[in-house]
Amino acid sequence: MAISKHISIEEATHSAKAVENKVSNIPTEVELEAMQLVAEKLFEPLREWYNKPIKVNSFYRNKETNKLVKGAKNSNHLRGQAIDITAGSKTENKKLFDWCIKNFTDFDEIINEYDYTWIHISYKSVGNRKKIIAIS
Repeated sequence: MAISKHISIEEATHSAKAVENKVSNIPTEVELEAMQLVAEKLFEPLREWYNKPIKVNSFYRNKETNKLVKGAKNSNHLRGQAIDITAGSKTENKKLFDWCIKNFTDFDEIINEYDYTWIHISYKSVGNRKKIIAIS
């Protein structure tokens, strides 16, 4: 099964910490629909523009997985509404970040995490805050 053209369900739910701790990280139908929306509204347009592979670091995380990775207690990842991505280098990740803030008009958050180590993008069906953040 695929979340979208370029994201498989396996990579969207994979967590090394979850595997290591034998935690099943399977989304519900509601969470799966949210993931598909994030992919449709944010990831796929970005991937089409970039025209090269973009690695998914983290997408869906259930409560147990989120706790294992020390995620925020109300993280959008818990609802399948956020995806952390990398193009493989800080320079390339900056390109992704800059393109996102220039081209996305509806989003919840676009976050430059740790000087472009990865980029976090999120989307909700309602209530998007359009927050642009840098976390160091």
